[in-house]
Amino acid sequence: MSHVKAGGSSKNIHNNAGQRLGVKRFGGQKVRAGEVLVRQTGSTKLSGPGTYISRNFTIHAAIDGVVEFAKVKKGKFTGKTVPRTQVLVK
Repeated sequence: MSHVKAGGSSKNIHNNAGQRLGVKRFGGQKVRAGEVLVRQTGSTKLSGPGTYISRNFTIHAAIDGVVEFAKVKKGKFTGKTVPRTQVLVK
């Protein structure tokens, strides 16, 4: 009978750098226009007044001001509403 020896499994081959996601400027902090407020994968936090969202879902400050976080209810396509965090600059 012909056979092939067991190849084994490699468990430590995933050596990627972290993406450095998360909140970069917290509530009450002063920001200037263009600063990164939140780095995220997908739209976990919503962009509110005084902010804009870029192609990779990063939320930036559109104006100079102070960062605030607010809880809002977001309606989904199915009609269900879910609580979300909205980032805004005043």
